[in-house]
Amino acid sequence: MTDQRSDHSSAPSGPPLLSVRDLSVAFRQMGVETLAVDHISFDLRKGETVALVGESGSGKSVSALSVMKLLPYPAASHPSGQILFRGRDLLIADEPTMRAVRGNDITIVFQEPMTSLNPLHTVGKQVAEVLILHKGYSEQAARSRAIGLLDKVGIPDPQERLDSYPHQLSGGQRQRVMIAMALANEPDLLIADEPTTALDVTVQAQILTLLKDLQREEGMAILFITHDLSIVRKIADRVCVMRYGKIVEQGPVAEIFERAQHPYTRELMAAEPKPMVRTDKGDGPVVMEARELKVWFPIKRGLLRRTVGHVKAVDGISIAVRQGRTLGIVGESGSGKTTLGLALLRLISSDGPIVFMGKPLQGLGFDAMRPNRRHMQVVFQDPYGSLSPRMSVSEIVAEGLTVHHPQLSDGERERRVVTALTDVGLDAETRHRYPHEFSGGQRQRIAIARAMVLEPSFVLLDEPTSALDRIVQAQIVDLLRDLQVRRNLTYLFISHDLKVVSALADDIIVMKNGKVVESGPAARVFKTPENDYTKALFAAAFDLETAGYGSPSP
Repeated sequence: MTDQRSDHSSAPSGPPLLSVRDLSVAFRQMGVETLAVDHISFDLRKGETVALVGESGSGKSVSALSVMKLLPYPAASHPSGQILFRGRDLLIADEPTMRAVRGNDITIVFQEPMTSLNPLHTVGKQVAEVLILHKGYSEQAARSRAIGLLDKVGIPDPQERLDSYPHQLSGGQRQRVMIAMALANEPDLLIADEPTTALDVTVQAQILTLLKDLQREEGMAILFITHDLSIVRKIADRVCVMRYGKIVEQGPVAEIFERAQHPYTRELMAAEPKPMVRTDKGDGPVVMEARELKVWFPIKRGLLRRTVGHVKAVDGISIAVRQGRTLGIVGESGSGKTTLGLALLRLISSDGPIVFMGKPLQGLGFDAMRPNRRHMQVVFQDPYGSLSPRMSVSEIVAEGLTVHHPQLSDGERERRVVTALTDVGLDAETRHRYPHEFSGGQRQRIAIARAMVLEPSFVLLDEPTSALDRIVQAQIVDLLRDLQVRRNLTYLFISHDLKVVSALADDIIVMKNGKVVESGPAARVFKTPENDYTKALFAAAFDLETAGYGSPSP
């Protein structure tokens, strides 16, 4: 695998383009002031990439947003510090000055492009708007320039894609559109705030390569925000490690990775999910089975909305998951992973027999499926979106008990909620709080408790760690392993993070375009992948030697 790390020996020199000095950020709520960033300092030079890295809540994004003065003022304030951009202190700049800086001199790319792009406007209109507002382009000139920008960031058929809406593009293409918008006015500084977290490994590698190529062409500086140290090693020249609002360590990437001084930095580096020590679990009974399963979505066109074709999201897949084992499903975004999982749980329509614990499910209606629901549960990707903000943790976890065990007394229901929360490592005394009072990792534990309180036999884990930082990821993986051993659970684990899959799965299937291109025991597939697509997927994710399986076969 080619080493994609920056050439640190030729790191940029000269005066800083951006100099952050003794910066503090405080938030005031209900009369109480909380310090989110605590006296941090760092420099960023033209053509250089500096990474701010740390777990969720460490102050990374708050620091980056301060540079562009995008925090919710006056709730946010700066008790101390300077942000010097080309020698000018942006903290004391007025709004007209900042409007001139934003989009022209400094631009930003956020983590989730679907929340940044307007779903009602074409991508061409949104890219052109940047040029019209900041550079005074005519509509025709802006459209022509937008085509060139989309081509520059690797969008295929840019002239046709210009008239597409965001939902018609893949996740990677949407992120490329965001980068095109950020580069439209040839900025000196690009802030990239977790720009690859929601992307699969192959698209992630493409976006990182694109950013480095564009940096070389444009000579711009990049302030890269991430919680993933493996990305830092690939893209950054220098790194600042943040914790609890402070920079606890900073320096050249090679120096930090080889001779980290601070205990927290070493903890971050050791937080990679560890490969599972696989033991022979025997041939237990098959819990979930499907044969030649298909999920085809019709493509309708014309005034009469006639079906002219199908999107074959799942196209003839057969699987069998045995009790106590974990089947990992990997593949790029759009490969059909989640669609397969939802079809197995009968949450979307499909064709082909599905058998759960010896009972055929295909053809069962809503009422007939209900007795099976408590035996099959799901944990979703986003712990922020999957928990109702209007319900307390106790109500969230107890909801399934109310539906499936209405005969339980209030006391017995409360006892089961307490047990479920304790089992996932949460303090049961906090059960009357609401989701916004918990961290991302704690919210995911709440989601797991909600699934486990019904004592299911089969659990669909749909990207349950992708929104979490590495330290919390490792904790959640350990928790899932422990619950599986204690309860003899069967997991279907969907993820684009192959390091997490390698830490949890006994068996694996690799999907592409709705089909299985490779399958088998995880140890064998990771060590000696046979399919070219599988090899490319693994190469984009990590050097296989770090996963504990040895090098892949040539």
